[in-house]
Amino acid sequence: MKSENVKSRRGFLRATAATLALSSLPFALHAAEAASGKMKIGVVGSGRVGGTLGTVWAKAGHSVMFSSIDLEHDKKLAASVGTNASAGTPRQAAAYGDVLLISVPYHALPAVGKDLAGLLKGKIVIDTCNPFAERDGEIGKWAQEKGAGTASAELLPGARIVRAFNAVGYARMAEAAKREPRAGMPIAGDDQKAVAIVSSLVRDIGYEPVLVGSLAFGRHLVPRQPLAGERSPDEIRKIAATLN
Repeated sequence: MKSENVKSRRGFLRATAATLALSSLPFALHAAEAASGKMKIGVVGSGRVGGTLGTVWAKAGHSVMFSSIDLEHDKKLAASVGTNASAGTPRQAAAYGDVLLISVPYHALPAVGKDLAGLLKGKIVIDTCNPFAERDGEIGKWAQEKGAGTASAELLPGARIVRAFNAVGYARMAEAAKREPRAGMPIAGDDQKAVAIVSSLVRDIGYEPVLVGSLAFGRHLVPRQPLAGERSPDEIRKIAATLN
């Protein structure tokens, strides 16, 4: 009887250990993925900026899903990129990505926020969107007055927003990794973990990230402002120190 009890107990323990191992497998895979530095990136707005950045990230080993209002365009783009690239709807891209890149005309941002409601909560979002009153109308004027970073946070509620890639031409981004020394890329955000992850992705594009301030400071990360264009990291820091 004792022998049967011991065997039964050992069998139970082995089964329990196997169950625990299986239940922890997704966590282990996620941990391994995080340790490798490779991420799933959803791109909403796969035009010149979004398409360029997504392509470079895919070639750097990240998994990228392109999306826009034109799924056929996204499928062709993904096919041209090849390995690590796929296409889907904006909602599919938002659900897919550990990080979400949003790169749309600013007047489209309110609709993006509504369409992706519920999927943005807690999501790290790279905001490349710039408001222009002459193009975006009232929403552009409002965002300029409020400040691009603060305005984006209102339009994308729940997202952990980091502003980056806001005032450098897409062609320069495509070739950044080939240039030395590295130019700096000013970024702004409130969430330290989000800033750290986005900083890593900025480096993958070929720039050295420079945190210039909180998300509210993102109002300076737009074209036609002192921080626009490519500069060295030290130059960015000096310019940022003169702004408030």
